[in-house]
Amino acid sequence: MLALDLEPGFSFNSVITLPPTMNTSNSDIRSLLNILIATCKDGQAGFRAASEHVDKPRYEISLDIKRFFRESSLQRSKFVGELQEVAHDLGESDPEDSGSASGAAHRGWINLEASLIGNDHHAMLVECERGEHSAVAEYKKALETELPKNIREIVERQYLSIQATYDRVKELRGQT
Repeated sequence: MLALDLEPGFSFNSVITLPPTMNTSNSDIRSLLNILIATCKDGQAGFRAASEHVDKPRYEISLDIKRFFRESSLQRSKFVGELQEVAHDLGESDPEDSGSASGAAHRGWINLEASLIGNDHHAMLVECERGEHSAVAEYKKALETELPKNIREIVERQYLSIQATYDRVKELRGQT
């Protein structure tokens, strides 16, 4: 019989769980950065897809939502570049440059939902909220890992921004 000695906080539901240690390896940090890059690529593509479904704004809130989606997509693109640079500096020759399979499926759902029910702003915001919830969770997991100070500062700053975006999505959803 196989006995597993698992670290506290280990989860089989996670793509990867890095336990906090005093000696997190560069390889572990690169893996974590690649997960965050994929998470940001998912957000970038998801917000872009959502903005495309707010194509004929009817109300002032529509213009705000479309602008917010575009700005959020651009923000995630910047985060990706920043994380890729850090991963490269740590010796990652080919940092992640695409999103996750689950993110692609989520965007597919956004597109299907838009085609079935039209450009329902509330529905788009609900889907963006779901995606942002996932991004916040990935960043929280990353911050549970001991990281070098310069990388922790980047991850914390991005986390706070993603949390603020998540809060704004919820606020906008409440207005629709």
